[in-house]
Formats: sequence, C-alpha cells, structure tokens
Amino acid sequence: MMTMLGMPAMPSVALEQTGPVTFTAGHHFTARDASIEELVKAAKVPLSVILQVTKRCNFDCSFCSETLQLPDPTLPQLDTIRGNLAGVSRVFLSGGEPLLRRDFGEIVDMYAGDFIVGVPTNATRGLQHARSMVGKVAFVNVGLEGPRSTTNRVRGDYDEVMAGVRGFLEAGLPLSLSAVVYRSTLHALPFTYQIADVIGAGKLKLILPLRKGNALDLEENEFISLEEAGQTFDRLTEARAVHDWRPALRMTTWTPDTEGHMILVEVTGKASAWPVYDAPDLLEPLGNLLDEPVSEIWARYRFKRNHFAKYLGASIRTVSNAGPAGSGGHARA
Repeated sequence: MMTMLGMPAMPSVALEQTGPVTFTAGHHFTARDASIEELVKAAKVPLSVILQVTKRCNFDCSFCSETLQLPDPTLPQLDTIRGNLAGVSRVFLSGGEPLLRRDFGEIVDMYAGDFIVGVPTNATRGLQHARSMVGKVAFVNVGLEGPRSTTNRVRGDYDEVMAGVRGFLEAGLPLSLSAVVYRSTLHALPFTYQIADVIGAGKLKLILPLRKGNALDLEENEFISLEEAGQTFDRLTEARAVHDWRPALRMTTWTPDTEGHMILVEVTGKASAWPVYDAPDLLEPLGNLLDEPVSEIWARYRFKRNHFAKYLGASIRTVSNAGPAGSGGHARA
C-alpha cells in the first residue's frame, strides 16, 4: 500500500475528515470544497491547539522560547482541559519535552479518543513511550536540525534523538521532522530532508526562530530575511525534484499573515494567541481552559483567518505530491 505522498504506508491513524477539512497522510490539513472565509465564518472552535503538558525539558535548545519553568498540570486538570477543548480537531500534546512525563501514556489515552493527536518531541524518551502511542497518535513530530554536528550545536544530542526515532519506527509510529532554520544551518537542510525521506516522514517542517527565550541570545546574523527564506525553500524544492524526496515540505515565516495563528495552552490552562509581535512574550491572553470552554476562547480570538490560512497551507510555503496550492501544493505567503 502507498500513501498519498507516494511512499510505503506505515501503520498509522487513518486519514480523518473533519467536515470540509481533511487531515492528510502528509500530517497537515487540507480543504477542497470551502474557502478560508467560509471556514472562519462557520467555525465555533479552533482547528488546532497546542497544549503544554510540561515545561520541563532535558535539552537546552539555542532557539527555545519556553524557558520559564512551572509545575506540571495534574491528570485531573488535563482532563478538565480535555473536556473544555470539545470540538477542536487536533491537539498537540507538547512541552517542554512531553515524553519526560512518566504518565504520558495516560495523557495520550485521555486525549486520543476525542482528537487527532500530534506529539512534538525531541525523541530522547522514544524508547520508553513509543508502544503506548501506537494506534492513538496521528503522528510524532521530531525536532532535528540536520546531521550530527548541526543538531548537537543547535538542539541537543543527535544520537539520543536518532535512538528515539528508531524506537518510533520500530513501533510503526508515523513520523514528521521539524527544523528551526538559522543562517549557519542552511547548508545542513538538504541532509535534513534526506533524513526525512529515509525515515519515511510525512513532512519536513521548517520554522524561522522567534525572538524569545534563548533565541534572544542568538547572533543577529543567524536570522535570515524573508527573501532568503524564499530562496532556501525554492532550492530545497528543486533538490526534492532531483532526488525524488517524498515528504511534504512546509516553511513558516513570521509575517502579518501568520501572526497569532497558534493557540497555545500553557501548563496553567492559560490560552493565548501566539506569536503576537507587539505583545509581551509574544503572547496575547485569551482566557483559561481550566475555567471555560474553548468556544469562549475562540470568541475572543482575533486571528481566526490567520489560524485557518496557516494550518491549511495558504499563508506559508508548501510543496507535496498532492496537487495545487492550498491542498498540499506549492504556495507562497
């Protein structure tokens, strides 16, 4: 069996339809029969939410924005948040490093029945938790900036990451990769894409760093311009065609069209639009999901169009084997 990206299918959660929106084998949403404006008008809740289940991490990534340490939410608190997220299509169980929680399997069980679940992770606890996620998690998104020397410098121990990746693969979990892009890592990106292809990743997601947390200490030269980001994406697209790399490629840059597109729920239950460029810590408070349903949060949220446009690939650069822009094809913000 082959996936819609043309690579051998791994055991995974099937494609999921959420009204006019479909969650694809490339681990992203697509909508074919409705415009963004129509989707925004009809929406009562977000399409996707990022939920921090911990602030703790065993890496100290040079781009990390989550430097403030707070206690983990309890399982009853996470269950309250789960109930208040009713209607949301996808929830990322995030961190910090979410797999540092010994009860992470219980959290997955709590959320898997109600949502498409994604897990962003550095994979260093993959061997411990992989089996508990099989058949419940739509995909695991592993952060990797490139080959050993690049990942070691920017993120953390490459060999620990890849040991976890192998554990995920052996368990049959669908994978994607994400890489934060510096000027000094541009040379590594083709190797990152090759790694994504070798492991059968659904997508490779490229993200420019945000000026928060550890990234405030980065040299100014490490931040590439929007023009350079576009040139980088085009070069990778060309290399993709030459080498027949299969994972979808997506790049998020920070423009007015992507401002505030994420709804981040912190360990305290506090929900915020992120990143909001003129807000303290880039977070615009929306309410608290320990106290009220997500529909109330959504009603206060002023970046609804940006939210749908980003997650449907209309405001970011995307390329896949699936067809025109907005449905996994090539788009420019």
